[in-house]
Amino acid sequence: MPRPRCHRRVRFQPQATYFKPQGIPMRQLEVIKLTPEEVETLRLKNIKGFDQIKCAQEMKTSQSTLQRILASAYQKISDALINGKGIEIVDK
Repeated sequence: MPRPRCHRRVRFQPQATYFKPQGIPMRQLEVIKLTPEEVETLRLKNIKGFDQIKCAQEMKTSQSTLQRILASAYQKISDALINGKGIEIVDK
């Protein structure tokens, strides 16, 4: 039985939850899904300019967990940009 997930603090709800490349019809588009934790981590790290320790404190998680979330978000966004995929922010 897996360990239950800890609650992470997410203080941001984006107004736009879907992004797609121009010129590709929706029916032909593969979609990458970002979690609210990944979006919050990106916001704190890249928009607010916090270091990982401060980001982890803000989200009430460990620094190693924050690093895994951040790496996952970067991988997903890179895949979407390089391979022309859509990005959807899902609400768990």
